Amino acid sequence: MNQLNKTLELYLVKKAPALPKNTKEMLVKFSPWITILMIVLSLPAVLALLGLGTMMYSPPYSAYGMMRGGGGFSLAILFLIAAIALQVLAVPGLMKRQMAGWNFLYYGVLVNAIYSLLNGQVVSLIIGTLVGLYFLFQVKSYYK
Repeated sequence: MNQLNKTLELYLVKKAPALPKNTKEMLVKFSPWITILMIVLSLPAVLALLGLGTMMYSPPYSAYGMMRGGGGFSLAILFLIAAIALQVLAVPGLMKRQMAGWNFLYYGVLVNAIYSLLNGQVVSLIIGTLVGLYFLFQVKSYYK
């Protein structure tokens, strides 16, 4: 993992174009709020993937909408839930500009990449992961 960090830092900080300082400061200032927004926006997707939305459309006598084919559970969903959990854990550290918050967000991006891979979302895997890691490594120095 340490080698991955060094490689990413080399390519995403030293060789990639740097963001302007005021942009970095804005990202650090608003990252906890952006993270909270992303958590809130992803919760309905998780509930739908778990089939909880189908329970609302089931007849009143059937409280098992999920059992009737409305949803399912897969390894990909576990990675999605883990990524969201890491984002939730990151928020307090991001608020205090602690390295622990940055680390949780970093691991969340990596776990989300695995989720995209398991779901066959190649574009999301490549673009989303690269963009997320680029911004994370650009502001890493702001966290202590």
